[in-house]
Amino acid sequence: MYKKHILNNGLRIVTEHIPYVKSISIGVWIETGSKMESSEENGISHFIEHMLFKGTKNRSAKAIAESIDAVGGQINAFTGKECTCYYVKVLDSHFDLALDVLSDMVFNSNFDPNEIDKERSVILEEISMYEDSPEDLVHDLFSQTLFKESTLGYPILGTKESLAQLNQEKMLEYLRKHYRPENAVISVAGNFDELQLMKEIEKRFENWQQLETKAAVDMPLNYHYEVLHKSKDIEQTHLCLGFKGIEMGNKEVYPLMVVNNILGGSMSSRLFQSIREERGLVYSVYSYPTTYKNGGIFAIYAGMNPQQLEEVCQLIKLQLNTLKTEGLTAEELHKAKEQLKGNYILGLESTSSRMTSIGKSELLLQRILSPKEILQLIDDIKLTDVEAVADKVINMDNIAATIVSKKNQRKVFEGVFK
Repeated sequence: MYKKHILNNGLRIVTEHIPYVKSISIGVWIETGSKMESSEENGISHFIEHMLFKGTKNRSAKAIAESIDAVGGQINAFTGKECTCYYVKVLDSHFDLALDVLSDMVFNSNFDPNEIDKERSVILEEISMYEDSPEDLVHDLFSQTLFKESTLGYPILGTKESLAQLNQEKMLEYLRKHYRPENAVISVAGNFDELQLMKEIEKRFENWQQLETKAAVDMPLNYHYEVLHKSKDIEQTHLCLGFKGIEMGNKEVYPLMVVNNILGGSMSSRLFQSIREERGLVYSVYSYPTTYKNGGIFAIYAGMNPQQLEEVCQLIKLQLNTLKTEGLTAEELHKAKEQLKGNYILGLESTSSRMTSIGKSELLLQRILSPKEILQLIDDIKLTDVEAVADKVINMDNIAATIVSKKNQRKVFEGVFK
């Protein structure tokens, strides 16, 4: 059972009481990420996330970590393209400590210039690590290619050039602009006393000041379709290709999940069975949908010996065309729906996953669907729904791709798909 409270300053609190567990997960969600940045400040959302762990007026960086470690808890954070989340998971008896540490980080972080310079070096190493991982790199490049004309294409970590320009003044200004109560959600899942929890949240967050600014309006996304190659001194070829997907909150997301499940979302999928199991052409091949507030991606990845690229592309194209023209059987639909329901229910087993689910949904959609509603949406999917969304998304005239390999293999891909 979900509950929602709104403080006088506009801060939303969403809770799910789970009485049979002994843990509690608390997340502070801010609607900011690389999508909200300019090219000059690209990477600032992620940089700020790092800086909130580097010490406050009340705690050193070590004290932040030790305070949660001392009670056997976990503290972490992540930055995406549309949101940033700081979260703690502890035994339910330590919920007040979790709130105290999170509020201290959000409101009292030092942003010490020396620490900023140190952390800049850490993030540059993180960028280098991604550059050294071609499978990660090819997905990043794909997103940057498809969203070339939108800030949604900006890398979350930023670039070496943009990071060099970021300083204390710019971070504090960005924090003032985006870290405000009407742009945030606190999500809580686990075992708690509601009155006591709300009292502690209000005590620490009710003085968070609103900022009198107009909310940013989400502009329609422009998709960019081209084939990009990046040369790396590696033995394999890494391919990511895909299409315009479905936006978050659209009911077509669920039929698309069925399409994904059947095409490349599991080890029993058509791509995995035909390319990996039957022919042994790749070690890894899969598909995935990604949803954003006003757009989405449907992508396919494969990693292979460079000599296999043409055959792998032909097999991917064959499976895409077959799915688009012949659809799927009633048996495949039933199996895919059961898989989706099983994955969803298993994902609800932990308080941290429930906290993430309700927090992100409230932050980006201003609504939360109950497990019963989501399971009903999956059950309601018909063959015609799946066929319609496959026909809509799999558009062979509008396809983007990125290839990371030693030699330029762009013409190999274009020889199959163009």
